[in-house]
Amino acid sequence: MSGKNVLKTENIIMRFGGVTAINNLSIEVNEGEIVALIGPNGAGKTTAFNVITGVYAPTFGAVYFNGEQIVCNYPNKMDEIKAAPDMKKYSKRKKPTPDQITKLGVARTFQNIRLFKNLTVLENVMIAQHMRAKAGLLSSVLHLNYKEEKQTREEALKLLEILGLDGVKDEIASSLPYGQQRHLEIARALATKPKLLLLDEPAAGMNPQETDELTAFIKRIKDQFGLSVFMVEHHMDLVMEISDRIYVLDFGQLIASGTPEEIQNNQRVIDAYLGVQEDA
Repeated sequence: MSGKNVLKTENIIMRFGGVTAINNLSIEVNEGEIVALIGPNGAGKTTAFNVITGVYAPTFGAVYFNGEQIVCNYPNKMDEIKAAPDMKKYSKRKKPTPDQITKLGVARTFQNIRLFKNLTVLENVMIAQHMRAKAGLLSSVLHLNYKEEKQTREEALKLLEILGLDGVKDEIASSLPYGQQRHLEIARALATKPKLLLLDEPAAGMNPQETDELTAFIKRIKDQFGLSVFMVEHHMDLVMEISDRIYVLDFGQLIASGTPEEIQNNQRVIDAYLGVQEDA
């Protein structure tokens, strides 16, 4: 699928002490695509997500969103500079915080569900919407922003209705079945009005029926909200069914990329990952 480039990582290197978690990772996600990043545990997949969303500043490299460089770093040590590819294009460090990345239009979910478990479904979505609120702390405390709060509530209710969660809007988040909690976490991400949605193992812990429901859910929200989706996932049936393209990491190194059919027939991927999955 061709189209406008939404996400691009360029020569990302991420080191933790003497350990290289990601080594020269360059990937692209185009407008309207669902792209998956797969690989064995410890391959560096979640680390890549953390670099893209501002949790980690990369040791080297850059991240682009809609053609604009949003993350950029290069090493301080001369020996690392010499070893890094084409440093000249990285003349200014950019290390935004996760909330700044979110405001640009990049939202994510997490491998371990991170809902406000003691709040209601509606409250969880409304809190996410406050990221774009215009009122300051004083106005909120004095309830001078009641018009904005009313609009926030109405928008949250509409979003829950679109996603089929309006029937549980007053339920405590932790009381929901596991599959619905996953849907709520995605709904909360959508409340920030992203253009790019990053899903970190959305099917983790799900039974086959929940996984099928999630597969249909991701397809629907991608089209309905005009999203591009970049996901990390171990559930190969889900990955192969909904992905336009797939990248494969092994020990922090990109070893393959292509369509689902190309990845399934790539011997290096089979040896490093898919074959292991079949034997498990």
